[in-house]
Amino acid sequence: MNGDVIVVGGGVIGLTTALVLAENGRRVRLWTRDPVARTTSAVAGALFWPYRIEPARLVGAWLEQSLTRYEEMARRPDETGVRVVPGVMADTSPDGLGSWASRLGELREARGDELPDGYRQGLRAAVPLIDMPTHLRYLKGRLRAAGGTVEVRTATALREPAAEAPVVVNCSGLGARELAADASVRPVRGQLVVVANPGIDEWFVSAVAGAADTTYMLPQPYGVLLGGTSTDNAWDLNAHPADAAAIVARCARIRPDLAGARVLEHRVGLRPARPRVRLEAVPLPGGGRLVHNYGHGGAGVTVAWGCAEDAARLVAGPV
Repeated sequence: MNGDVIVVGGGVIGLTTALVLAENGRRVRLWTRDPVARTTSAVAGALFWPYRIEPARLVGAWLEQSLTRYEEMARRPDETGVRVVPGVMADTSPDGLGSWASRLGELREARGDELPDGYRQGLRAAVPLIDMPTHLRYLKGRLRAAGGTVEVRTATALREPAAEAPVVVNCSGLGARELAADASVRPVRGQLVVVANPGIDEWFVSAVAGAADTTYMLPQPYGVLLGGTSTDNAWDLNAHPADAAAIVARCARIRPDLAGARVLEHRVGLRPARPRVRLEAVPLPGGGRLVHNYGHGGAGVTVAWGCAEDAARLVAGPV
């Protein structure tokens, strides 16, 4: 056997899970179909906030575990890509957020003068905002420093890694439709626009549950991410000019100086949605073990560390 564990999937879930296992003393190989910098995670907006993820009874603990990790990494933002940034989550009240919200810096109801025209309610909070290209490089480097390896390698069936390691962790996201024969996994297409920053230093999000369009502005070191879309069962990875124009127009109604901002990039990603996250261990023939960790929807970055720690416990514990 070449290593104790093979993790399948090189996005933020796979990388974080592989890192936790490696730092727990496991010999880890990570297989990723695409280079890490070209995974869906690389184009994520990556604001720490739960979005389209179930089951609620488990999400709170994952959030708290992940928040602790991100707050630690925010002490070294240039290295990790993690900063704690204040902003407004519109159309949201503190009711029902859960115990994790009490950990957020500056969490309070937004005053009327802190809300854009047309918004009557919102929360102000300081939360982690992650520069994903930098963060993925950081995770990959930290994994290698812990003795893990990263291989650009496509698995067409889970029996392939199972033939090379006694434990396989399936973090394949949308790939689980085929690898795990799970038809409940579906894409939720997201498009965003990256523009030169005209002076925005706080984030803003308005995302109504079930709506196809969202409005957000996320300041990153290289520009501002403007969004977005949330289209169920759409596989198209091409940027649509009409969607891009609508995104900029929605954001410019809140910040008029965005109307003429120079467009730097268009991004499209497919969120790996599922009715609930699949995080469980099943036995493999011959005494091996398969741990599933996929279906995180639009909250993969937000819960990555909590889910990785649970997956590591499943690797070590009874099936």
